[in-house]
Amino acid sequence: MTVSQVSTGTGLGTRHVAFDWGGVFTVGTFDGRSTQNVAERSGVPVEKVRESYFRHIRQLEVGAWTLPQFWETVQQETGMTLPYADFEALYLGSIHDNAPMYTTLAALPRSVRVGLLSNNYPVVSEHLGRDPRFARFDALVFSNEIGHKKPAPEAFAALEQKMGLPAAQVAFVDDVQENIDAAGAFGFHGILYHHDAHERFEQELKEWLRG
Repeated sequence: MTVSQVSTGTGLGTRHVAFDWGGVFTVGTFDGRSTQNVAERSGVPVEKVRESYFRHIRQLEVGAWTLPQFWETVQQETGMTLPYADFEALYLGSIHDNAPMYTTLAALPRSVRVGLLSNNYPVVSEHLGRDPRFARFDALVFSNEIGHKKPAPEAFAALEQKMGLPAAQVAFVDDVQENIDAAGAFGFHGILYHHDAHERFEQELKEWLRG
């Protein structure tokens, strides 16, 4: 039985679901792929790119910097000369979709409210928000827009508020145990995800939604 075959009854159900993005709707980490791609394009060792990138990435995640500001800093520290427009295209092109999860998303009954809570970045979050597949989400919460990132409780509070539901009625799906623990501490039902075990995840989600 797929999640679309969960009995829906009428009106809004009593159990719902929210997801992380990176590592859930993507295969592997976006940051790892993007830094590798940038390093290869620019000819700078990936270790040097990642040292600068990960030292400053929080500024993007909490919305303190724009993506051009971030790129200017990384360029200055690494000696890369890639124009910003080329970097942005390469950055967005580093997204590798996890197709089975998008199939699961589309199949969720309309009685199930669906949320997203992602530690994300300017430009990337805007790109995702324009994706037609994201129309299925009832609530999109990006760290760069609220100024707080997982696993901070403020991030989960923003998700609960945006979904308009008590946390206890929502399963939160993430690929990082620390975030699952934080979600559970806030009152969400945590489901740890790995793309290699998608069928097992679907079964666990189906059981949660059925109650």
